[in-house]
Amino acid sequence: MVKMYYDKNADIKLLKGKKIVILGYGSQGHAQALNLRDSGLKVSVVEKKGTRGFNLAITHGWKEGENLFTSVPETVRGADWIQFLLPDELQAIIWKNDVAPNIKKGVVLGFSHGFNIRYGQIVPPKEADVVLIAPKGPGHLVRRTYEEGKGTPALVAVEQDYSKKALKLGLAYCRGIGATRAGVLQTTFKEETETDLFGEQNVLCGGVVDLVKAGYETLVEAGYQPEVAYFECLHELKLIVDLVQEGGIGWMNYSISDTAEYGEYTRGPRLVTEQTKLQMKKNLEEVQSGQFAKEYLLENLVGRPVFNSARKAMSEHSIEIVGERLRSMMPWLRKKE
Repeated sequence: MVKMYYDKNADIKLLKGKKIVILGYGSQGHAQALNLRDSGLKVSVVEKKGTRGFNLAITHGWKEGENLFTSVPETVRGADWIQFLLPDELQAIIWKNDVAPNIKKGVVLGFSHGFNIRYGQIVPPKEADVVLIAPKGPGHLVRRTYEEGKGTPALVAVEQDYSKKALKLGLAYCRGIGATRAGVLQTTFKEETETDLFGEQNVLCGGVVDLVKAGYETLVEAGYQPEVAYFECLHELKLIVDLVQEGGIGWMNYSISDTAEYGEYTRGPRLVTEQTKLQMKKNLEEVQSGQFAKEYLLENLVGRPVFNSARKAMSEHSIEIVGERLRSMMPWLRKKE
């Protein structure tokens, strides 16, 4: 049975007066740190000096030497909760060199993605709680919904329960970032990691981006204007996704034309076939077995040749060049920090 938790199930007083350390001030780092601070909790942020994250923290009112620090070892000493919000590929290094030698017995080690625990890159001591707090939205949304008095849903999981109250502590943290306002679903590190990686690779990022690119290229190669192809295959995507998020696929279909809905039913299955699903299953098996994790960690060890080449190619793709020009004509789409 699905178990959901809300404000009434979470006691934030469990974290009052506790020393909470946020490692990293990126997308999730800034949002979680600010929300916890605004919830009245004692928070310290660790970020490398001179980085974009460090400079952003300064603009958000964090004060160097008071609640903004550059040294991981000094900051985590005596901490009651350490939240890892660093890139996946850096967490194990920071853990081994800076965190593990300096933590106290009974500390809570928090994560917002289970990658390093699931694949054994971080092996915590037995005298620690290990908790997952995974907001189901990017950091700017976690922050914005909190400020609006709402919240972003999240997942919570307990990998290790040394204190015998790790779930209660995790829910208290969820309340501190506003997640229990929207609802928190209990899961496991394994389930969160594997479904998250699968969803990114096959639907949310890999699947959608490749589908958009292929549609755009098909229209341009057929002689249609790149600008029109951009609008049809990329720009309008958000409008459709918003409808699906608001009320499901049925609401989206209710909102579009019957012509579009008929095309969905009759042409969509020609693209996403049984072969597509078989490849998805293979991709999932690589996530489950750890093959993808090994590949990604090796990619980082050798300087990211595949990653950097693909990123460069994407930045040079016509859809990005045309899109940048068109977005410059739409001031409501200007980039935000």
